[in-house]
Amino acid sequence: MERRLTAILAADVAGYSRLMGVSEVATLAALKAHRAEMIDAKIAEHLGRIVKLTGDGMLVEFPSVVNAVACAAGIQREMRTRNAEIPQDRRIEFRIGINLGDVIAEDGDIYGDGVNIAARIESIAQPGGVAVSASVRDHVGNKLDLAFEDMGEQSLKNIEQPVRVYNVLLDAVPPGAGTLVGLNEQRPRAGWVDPDKRSVAVLPFANMSGDAEQEYFADGLTEDVITELSRFKSLFVIARNSSFHFKGRNVKVQDVGAELAVQYVVEGSVRKVGSRVRVTAQLVETANGSHLWAERYDRELDDIFAVQDELVRAIASAIPGEVSRQALEQARRKPPENHSAYECELRGRWAFLHWSEGLAAAISWYEKAVAADPDYARARAGLASVYAYSVYALGEDPAVRFPMARDHAAKAIAGGDRDPSVQRGVANVYHLTGERDLALHHAERAVALNPNDPMVLHTMGDALSYNGRMTEALEWYAKSRIIEPYAPDDQRLDNIEDTYYMLGQYEEVVRIQSVYQNVPAFLYVVYAAALAQLGRMEESQAAMRQFYQKRLPGQDPVLMCKTQIAMCSRPEDRERWREGYGKLGLL
Repeated sequence: MERRLTAILAADVAGYSRLMGVSEVATLAALKAHRAEMIDAKIAEHLGRIVKLTGDGMLVEFPSVVNAVACAAGIQREMRTRNAEIPQDRRIEFRIGINLGDVIAEDGDIYGDGVNIAARIESIAQPGGVAVSASVRDHVGNKLDLAFEDMGEQSLKNIEQPVRVYNVLLDAVPPGAGTLVGLNEQRPRAGWVDPDKRSVAVLPFANMSGDAEQEYFADGLTEDVITELSRFKSLFVIARNSSFHFKGRNVKVQDVGAELAVQYVVEGSVRKVGSRVRVTAQLVETANGSHLWAERYDRELDDIFAVQDELVRAIASAIPGEVSRQALEQARRKPPENHSAYECELRGRWAFLHWSEGLAAAISWYEKAVAADPDYARARAGLASVYAYSVYALGEDPAVRFPMARDHAAKAIAGGDRDPSVQRGVANVYHLTGERDLALHHAERAVALNPNDPMVLHTMGDALSYNGRMTEALEWYAKSRIIEPYAPDDQRLDNIEDTYYMLGQYEEVVRIQSVYQNVPAFLYVVYAAALAQLGRMEESQAAMRQFYQKRLPGQDPVLMCKTQIAMCSRPEDRERWREGYGKLGLL
């Protein structure tokens, strides 16, 4: 037996059994043509050796990891071109997995865990996509014009230890723009992010009040510091969910710097007692753990906005040569007239984000915030969003809720035209009400004001998707994921599944639903429709049962489906939804 370290590529055809069921002759002929005309040549060009063929799949080894990844990327890009004019249900789409591992070579074949891991990684790759192990990503480094999205540690069938897997983003980085090689190696960078920016992560401020109920206050202060710092175009600021990934964990700043690829970390605490608040914060350089700046603020609660402004100015000023006095002044936002409005808005934001109290609680808190300060633009935008969302989540009457949402959206813009959070909230409202041109206008405005906010980028994808520009939408979703690698699934999935459904890529909808956790109830209806379109009716009915188990009180799938269809700009998209929901008996 011979042992050697080699790059192993495993590939097979997604949905092969279904394709063979449609037409064995046509499927086999197409598969042979792809191999003869392109695939075998690509493998030879990159010095690969086909170890064996397995019906619809193949096992290939390469002497170089870079060659293996370059070959896989070339094959998948060429397959896109070949599939462009072929109906979705007839396309041959490969899944490709690559691993670098030790193998046993015998009689021309290769065996061992290195091969098994490659095969398991291939099984979780996207149709038309490439997934690789961490060892592959590490060895590729910046040698290829490709980006890698961290999918986290994956439990693979019959593999004892979890394996960290990366999805290759074939379109995320144009040639020459730089390479994103994963959070542990260097900070995310692509053509739309300047790699020379100073990078900072704001860790969740610790709640030292001795009252768990005040957790929302500490989290809200952290979020606002992140938001204000991200306005500075000279800074790269890690987004909220990625920073909150470390909440409650005792970690070294050096480890945070390595994982999030940042040069600086802000950490602090909040102690709120009665009418006073004490905020401590410090800025630490991750390379050596040295403290560049530290401060403590003791204030009456009414001065919390001054504390926030001082924190932002001090942190930005402490990062050498980065932010001018003029930029600091521009970053200061006008606070609401009183603390009561701010605290109610924080509680509404908490309830809406965490679903810990439910959407009805979010509505109540936002209404209190607006009542306390009618000119508080962020509270207006938040209330507009939850009113619009209540039609889908609570079964509220759109003839009542949508006009209320529009009214608050208009008032939010009147008071917060230059606030990206307000613009994002308003764009979301018009997206939900089906006013697509307005949704796109405000999403573009939000991006112009803050291109570093992942939720802003995600909202831009939403606006494009229902305007029939699905490919562009997926690009914006990918950009959002690069900034926000730890975003919760229930904040990430919503319109991504919708987009793939409208593209007719039902297998991809099914794959996404199977991989992610914490799936919101309404996505089970989209999932069920995709399964119905694939003819998998038993699974589709099971998905609908899951919806009914998970749905919120009052959530009406018929109203939800009809309202969603009205959001679409293209007749073919509306028809695709009608067809799928019709098979579920909802229309």
